[in-house]
Amino acid sequence: MNNNISTGKVKKGYLNEDFHFFNLKDQKKNEFETHYHDFNKIIIFISGQVTYIIEGKSYTLKPWDILLVGKNDLHLPIISSTTPYERIILWLNPLFLEEHNKDNCNLLNCFQLATEKKLNLIRLNRMNITSLKQNLSDLEEAIKDKAFGSYILKNALFLQLMVKINRLFLETSFGESIEDIKYDYRIENILIFINLNLNEDLSIDIISEKFYLNKYYLMHLFKQETGYTLHNYIQKKRVIRAAELLRSGLQAGEVCSLCGFGDYSTFVRTFKKEFNLSPKQYCKYTE
Repeated sequence: MNNNISTGKVKKGYLNEDFHFFNLKDQKKNEFETHYHDFNKIIIFISGQVTYIIEGKSYTLKPWDILLVGKNDLHLPIISSTTPYERIILWLNPLFLEEHNKDNCNLLNCFQLATEKKLNLIRLNRMNITSLKQNLSDLEEAIKDKAFGSYILKNALFLQLMVKINRLFLETSFGESIEDIKYDYRIENILIFINLNLNEDLSIDIISEKFYLNKYYLMHLFKQETGYTLHNYIQKKRVIRAAELLRSGLQAGEVCSLCGFGDYSTFVRTFKKEFNLSPKQYCKYTE
């Protein structure tokens, strides 16, 4: 597949390549909505004033911080327009990484561990920053190169970078508190509960009772911490899960039940709002 480098606007959509490398710098008022991708993403922050919210956890970034955004993670950047925002972004196709997993080397491990530990940030020391800069420079040069063996070289350098990022993340002290990470432990526990129980009744009354919170306070706190209403977050996670199950070959009726939708018409309406296709149309489109 063709791996291109982009320095302009990031195009929305799905990733049909092995990986994509963006080197971006801009200074304007960017107003993003909370969103997700069907692929993994790495953000390497270079300069600016940016806070990233990933699944309810807020990260205030410092130069050369690395953020791991997993497939289907809901995330939102909050960007100050007073200073240029420079970053490198990598879009990663999980299937490509899986093809290169060997023995005890799982290149998706960093994303899986980020989800498990509820930590998406890698903060580097000076020596690691110098090394990372060299890796990124070599990769960017190889992507632009059209000489003999350029396709093999850029893939090799990309895989080398993924090994490095996995090693850096494994060296992270997960129990150590970082002052630039803000979150509400109650919302973190509620998010875990929701994602483990998408097939169950997740009414506001049930969740507020389980976590001993007034339901009106819960709704306010949830929106404040995640950018989503509680209901919209649950519905978003359900349709994301539904799309995965449909791609795996399950029938729409079965998927409706497995994802906790009360009735089929609600499922179809919610799914179509998200993907502009009915579940059956989506199955045909993704065959």
